[in-house]
Amino acid sequence: MTPSSRLPRRQFLAAGAASAWALSPLGALAQASAWPAKPVNLVVPFPAGGGTDAFARPLAAQFSKATGKTLVIDNRGGAGGTVGASFAAKAAPDGYTLFMGAVHHAIAPSMYPRLDYDIEKDFIPLFLLANVPQVVVVNPKTVPAANFAQFLEFVKRNPAKLNYGSAGAGTSHHLAGELFKQQTGTFITHIPYRGAGPALQDLIGGQVDMMFDGLGSSAAHIKAGRIKALMVSGHKRNPAFPDVPCAAEVGLPDYTVTTWYALWAPKGTPADIQARIIDEVRKLGTADELKSVWASNGAEFGGMTQAQFAAFVSSEVKRWAAVVKASGAKLD
Repeated sequence: MTPSSRLPRRQFLAAGAASAWALSPLGALAQASAWPAKPVNLVVPFPAGGGTDAFARPLAAQFSKATGKTLVIDNRGGAGGTVGASFAAKAAPDGYTLFMGAVHHAIAPSMYPRLDYDIEKDFIPLFLLANVPQVVVVNPKTVPAANFAQFLEFVKRNPAKLNYGSAGAGTSHHLAGELFKQQTGTFITHIPYRGAGPALQDLIGGQVDMMFDGLGSSAAHIKAGRIKALMVSGHKRNPAFPDVPCAAEVGLPDYTVTTWYALWAPKGTPADIQARIIDEVRKLGTADELKSVWASNGAEFGGMTQAQFAAFVSSEVKRWAAVVKASGAKLD
């Protein structure tokens, strides 16, 4: 046998040894400790400028500083965030494609009967990144109301005169609007967009009158005076906007819609790499840089364990199924 004919066999044996090492406990540990060894793709299922993007980009910036590897933002908007989710569900489960979804993905199973993925079966829940109250925001040039009381009086006297933009049919923006209409006995026309970013741009430009938005995407525009906040959902005011009344204060104690953003991995991602990702994200979230961004967006950083977050997602899917049924919300 000549040296040239022996070379493929040597390569074969070397490849076999490498595979055996990778599958061994020590090999798996080495893989996890090496993560990230290259750039990581973060699928954000909405266009730039929305709430998911508002938290993804600061996270990506701090990730790159901490690890020396780029967290690449991959915006894939459409169909209330389900286009991006479908793409991420089919990605290789190697820790190099992550999915940043939101409350919208707990709503989607009740709004989209033919999804080609299952948020609970095709993804591994990793980390709850942020909790943000919804806020009622209006274009002050098109909505003649200085406060919530004036606004409510106007919409009651003028049914269907105003419209509201959302990040898409079946998103929390959409459901928040439908719940508001149900609880106040009003009618405001829904205008779905491909994400909160495009909807916000049209709100600022006066093409739509208002939004039921998450504070994460509206905060900067409220502070700049481009849009006006009339109410935040829930039972307490938000520290970032202490002058904006909460729903309970204006007579809507059951209006408690909250937007949350979270991180998932495709099913099959090794447990040790999951743990490495979670540890890295937890460290980033406790650093001053992200704390200040979260606070300016009126958000709280998630503090759940992985198991608690998995249970939370399941409970949210059930909760929103009941909300969709009670509100009569439909795709439009």
